[in-house]
Amino acid sequence: MAAAATLTEIGDQVREAAERFGSAVVGVGRGWRVGTGVVIAPDRVLTAARHAGDGAATVAFGEGREQGTVAGSDRDLGIPVLDVETGGVEPLEWVDRDFEATMGAPVIALGNPGGRGLRATLGFVSAAERTFRGPRGRRIAGAIEHTAALPRGSAGGPLLDLDGRLAGINLLRSEGGLILALGASGGLREAAERLAAGEEVERPMLGIAVAPPGAARKLRRAVGLPEREGVLVRAVQEDGPADRAGVTRGDLVIAAGSHEVDGIDSLHRAIGQAAGGRLALKIVRGVEERELEVELVEARR
Repeated sequence: MAAAATLTEIGDQVREAAERFGSAVVGVGRGWRVGTGVVIAPDRVLTAARHAGDGAATVAFGEGREQGTVAGSDRDLGIPVLDVETGGVEPLEWVDRDFEATMGAPVIALGNPGGRGLRATLGFVSAAERTFRGPRGRRIAGAIEHTAALPRGSAGGPLLDLDGRLAGINLLRSEGGLILALGASGGLREAAERLAAGEEVERPMLGIAVAPPGAARKLRRAVGLPEREGVLVRAVQEDGPADRAGVTRGDLVIAAGSHEVDGIDSLHRAIGQAAGGRLALKIVRGVEERELEVELVEARR
């Protein structure tokens, strides 16, 4: 009897969360490309990038649909904020800034796929501080893996703590039906608040496209050069930071800052940690090692 009473209480808690906060969970998109969004401020809806095509998206509220436009987008994180009339909908509150997801913590996931009706599920954090590769190839830290599964079209919807505060945005379905959410402390809250305020999200940019280490080794072997660990530069942005520093197509980047470069993730990490907007690169051109200094620029995302 005690177990049944506990389950009933949990069910009541999920239902209460849906009733209290469900109006802030909206449908985004139409047709086959639908998702979910969440009202985070007056006339501002946070969602997942793939639902906001061509800078605009249809947003479904309880009493009808509105056309929204993208107020700002962080392409590395894969989150746009839409500018759309939200009427009297109360925005969700964020968790405290010192919030940390812990394994086993209960969470509630809400979804409204394309405006087809609110869904709510209870789950538990199965792993915290997970990483995943974002839409532009950058590895994103601060993800929360949890068991509160929702149907297709729920990406972009909120992950709540038991007090109904916004702890993350559901983005990806992982192995075994688990869900990855971008956690509020993983850069989500800061980026969303800046985008909602009309500010640009900018990050240091090197201005190159690279091939992974495996491809680099194969290409060097094919032209008779000794194999080296590193990433191969396959394109250089004209008049970009790397171009101005003397980096050329075919160079092998073997170190950046204090990091040995054994893949794209270590290169991204070095760019993010560059002090004073300057990054020392060590490259191999043919068989000759060279050292260059790149003055990075901030790229709008």
